[in-house]
Amino acid sequence: MEEKQINRRKFLQNLGMVGAGVLAATSPWLSVFSDVKHTGKERCRIGMIGPGSRGRFLLSFLVQNPKADIVAIADVYQPSIDEALKLVPKAKVYRDYRALLADRSIDAVIVATPLNTHYQIVMGAFDAGKDVYCEKSIGYTIEECYNMYKRHLSSGKIFFTGQQRLFDPRYIKVMDLVHRGTFGKIAAVHAFWNRNGDWRREVPDPKLERFINWRLYKASSHGLMTELACHQLQVGTWALGRLPDKVMGHGGLTFWKDGREVYDNVNCIYTYNTGEKITYGSVISNKFYGLEEQILGNLGTVEPEKGKYYFEEVAPAPAFLQMINNWENTLFDEIPFAGTSWAPETANTNNGEYILDSGRPKTDGTSLLLDAFVEAVVTQRQPKNIAEEGYYASLLCLWGHEAMVRGEILPFPDQYKINYSVYGTKENSQAI
Repeated sequence: MEEKQINRRKFLQNLGMVGAGVLAATSPWLSVFSDVKHTGKERCRIGMIGPGSRGRFLLSFLVQNPKADIVAIADVYQPSIDEALKLVPKAKVYRDYRALLADRSIDAVIVATPLNTHYQIVMGAFDAGKDVYCEKSIGYTIEECYNMYKRHLSSGKIFFTGQQRLFDPRYIKVMDLVHRGTFGKIAAVHAFWNRNGDWRREVPDPKLERFINWRLYKASSHGLMTELACHQLQVGTWALGRLPDKVMGHGGLTFWKDGREVYDNVNCIYTYNTGEKITYGSVISNKFYGLEEQILGNLGTVEPEKGKYYFEEVAPAPAFLQMINNWENTLFDEIPFAGTSWAPETANTNNGEYILDSGRPKTDGTSLLLDAFVEAVVTQRQPKNIAEEGYYASLLCLWGHEAMVRGEILPFPDQYKINYSVYGTKENSQAI
């Protein structure tokens, strides 16, 4: 047992927190752990609701954390249960998630079910006194997201969302440089995620088509916006430090005419009254340009997915390169890199310099995100801004989807603003 203990200092070292004020400032969601004393409780009992492909990916990290006991799983699909039991053979199996929520010995739940089921499960989990990790997008509608966030506040329970870039070393380091003005004034963020495939999963019985391929149907998904854009829009607001004022967009079903109902290509423009913009596009019939967020400043450009930066006019001075190296060595030497949640989809490498000496790391932040969730449950400390980032990321993608469906330029829905100051600013803050 002693060998399996992960003490709090080791956890903070892995996250780069010990003696790292820069990281705490750039990632305020980590600072909550820096002053926590031993609570006497060093393990948490977790139930997994929805151990499908994504759920099992999360389980593959959780089983490596000695503070996490996966004691139960809930699903209605036997193949998913069978595969999950290979990872957690001692877990109790529930066919009805409500029976899992009724188990008072369970401290927290992981929700990795189809989008249209998140709301009822998460609200039920809060009512049952459970801490919650919910995959993105957290709700099928903006109102659902808003109600879930309010219930999190009133319940006092831990609430995490599947925004793993918040814990990705590349993104943390990039945002520190961006916010310090290294690349000048940021005028725009161009984000895109392109694939070439039908996005379908094998169906053993035609009757299970909408059950297994739920991402392709309007009743259970909003397609590319809720499944992919949610990640990248959060990167845009992270870089610019505030929320946009308007959105416009267009979506089409132009290539995969196979009975699906959601768009197979989307484009949105999120604009600021001061002129800046975030653009988002996704096509799943061409993969050449892959996946990236391009942060454009007057002094330089950053592509965090590649982990590269490019100065506009002159090569960086040796002192700047030394600062980059020192930053990485100080904060990330002991990070336990794990596997990615998707295969690399970036376009071919161009000239430029790598943000991290190691180049493109073999992690997308998922393992550290889950470690932080476990630590939050154990210490009962909600990290600053984690729930708010997840809320606004979900709101942005749903707002963009609504603009596409309505074919209109839509103002930011002020009635759904929450009491949240983005990265220390007072803009876009309103009490709920």
